[in-house]
Amino acid sequence: MHAWLCENPVGVDALQWKDLPTPEPKAGEVRIGIQAASLNFPDLLIVQNKYQHKPPLPFVPGSEYAGVVEAVGEGVTHLKVGQNVACLSGTGGFGTHTVAPAHLCMPLPFGFPFTDAAAFIMTYATSHHALVDRAQLKAGETVLVLGAAGGVGTAAIQIAKAAGARVIAAASSEDKLALCRSIGADATINYTEGNLRDAIKAATDGKGPDVVYDPVGGEYAEPVFRSIAWRGRYLVVGFAAGGAIPALPMNLPLLKGASLVGVFWGDFSRREPKANAAMMAELAGWYAQGKVKPVIDRVLPMAQLKDAYALMGSRGVKGKLVLVNG
Repeated sequence: MHAWLCENPVGVDALQWKDLPTPEPKAGEVRIGIQAASLNFPDLLIVQNKYQHKPPLPFVPGSEYAGVVEAVGEGVTHLKVGQNVACLSGTGGFGTHTVAPAHLCMPLPFGFPFTDAAAFIMTYATSHHALVDRAQLKAGETVLVLGAAGGVGTAAIQIAKAAGARVIAAASSEDKLALCRSIGADATINYTEGNLRDAIKAATDGKGPDVVYDPVGGEYAEPVFRSIAWRGRYLVVGFAAGGAIPALPMNLPLLKGASLVGVFWGDFSRREPKANAAMMAELAGWYAQGKVKPVIDRVLPMAQLKDAYALMGSRGVKGKLVLVNG
């Protein structure tokens, strides 16, 4: 097998495409022939030694991928050789083969393409957990999605619409906003133009959004929180903007009767596996019904992983980048 190996987590340039022994699954594991893998923001942080999970060296990055089960370890009964699966295991995806814990693999229904499956679990699970579970989003409420043209942002738009909400998408360019409208956003805001608070006020008839979905952090967090509706819920999903993590004056939640809500889907899936499994089954059903579908910016050969990292760093990506073998 071949894989991109991280032997020194000092950045993308240190990754090397290497010939490695093909692994055999241990008890509770499966070996997967990888067909496609997607690039997520944590995949950048982990090779820079900036992610909260620090795997032992050396490791193969690539948190999310899809492929075919080639071998099963002892005790694995719900998966079989030849079955198509998607997996989110944190590492291992940027190669031709990997072994993964079987309980982290999602069996794919018939007709679920590998490219979509490789871009599905992280963004849709995060966004569903955020909006449906943590925010308790109700039909008729208004959701403001920041970073709306990215992977989790596009998933959040689709999930909020499936839940019956009105969606305002905020992004940094007109082409990104056009994408957001094409997948269901009811209104859009370019937060690089004009006064953001004024734009939010105009888009919500002065009420403010009931729910804010924020995977970005950065300089817009405080003005957006100041614009939230009474009893609003501000979802802290991530900090893709980089730099300092924003700090909010604690009187703001008090004055708005609002909630600052943390979203950590990874720990939710570990602590509440039954609830997570039910959520993933619902999402698979929504995909089959056409309610959700990953937005794929482009598909590149696995050999062009470093190019994909560069594209992600340029902030020009709309939706997800997917790498394929073969």
